[in-house]
Amino acid sequence: MLLGLAVGDALGVPTESMLPAARRARHGEIRGYLPHPALGERRGFPSDDTQLAFWTLEQLVADGGLVPERLADRFTRERIFGIGDSVRQFLGNAAAGRPWTECGPASAGNGALMRIAPVLVPHLRGGGAALWADAALAALVTHNDAASLAACVAFVDMLWELLDLAAPPEPAWWVDRFVAAVADLEAGAGYRPRGGRFAGSAGPAWRYVAERVRWAWDAKLAVREACDAWYSGAYLLETLPSVLYILMRHGHDPQAAIVRAVNDTWDNDTVAAIVGAAVGALHGRAALPAPWLRDLSGRTAAADDGRIFDLLSSARALFCPTPS
Repeated sequence: MLLGLAVGDALGVPTESMLPAARRARHGEIRGYLPHPALGERRGFPSDDTQLAFWTLEQLVADGGLVPERLADRFTRERIFGIGDSVRQFLGNAAAGRPWTECGPASAGNGALMRIAPVLVPHLRGGGAALWADAALAALVTHNDAASLAACVAFVDMLWELLDLAAPPEPAWWVDRFVAAVADLEAGAGYRPRGGRFAGSAGPAWRYVAERVRWAWDAKLAVREACDAWYSGAYLLETLPSVLYILMRHGHDPQAAIVRAVNDTWDNDTVAAIVGAAVGALHGRAALPAPWLRDLSGRTAAADDGRIFDLLSSARALFCPTPS
């Protein structure tokens, strides 16, 4: 699950925020790591998606579970690559001395969803209400928004189920399972798309997402066509339908799912990180291409190569020890 997140992020970050048509014109079909725009090396380097996810895992290991105020403090201690506006506001509020419960802005961006998967790790054996509570609290640290909180709870609940599935679910499972988990959590908040084909609609984010994804499925749209219709940026009304539609069409093939996320979306590192977590949970490490894993830097900072692998080993030893 967490390697899929890191791989998707690293494959996407060199071309993050390029429109899919412009990306394809410059790079063709991306199926491996491109040179990093700042470092020049052709390896899998992280963005803030991997950093914040694995700093979350690091703090979970240090505390033996989620302690939200300590997680909030962890996010303030090192440079964050490609920091988003919401996390920047969080850092400003934290620097001003506000309590952690008041630092996250009311933002429906995807910055909490992209890093939420590790919250599942201490709950691997049980799931349930305690997992939901931790997902909501961890999301609240940086994004105090109904749609973000609900989406994070729903996604970790889906991941927990995916880890236990023996075979890929039917395509409709992805959107139906999301709706079943999220519909009662969002409290009827009203959201509007930023533009695209469906500009002007308003209502709960979960309903917009479900309607758009089912529309694209019924129309048999390719991933890029669908994502162009609703946009595929960092707003949850764009990220969520993109993730779910990619998984509906390609969740049975983890490599294809991640490749489509990297090539066919605008905020491609984050969409690919979220898709990568889902297909990693479902299919396991062996389904991820060996070159993607071999050339993954494993960094969470400027020069800590291999750090994510150390954190995964520590988390496994603490939360899933091998029976003696």
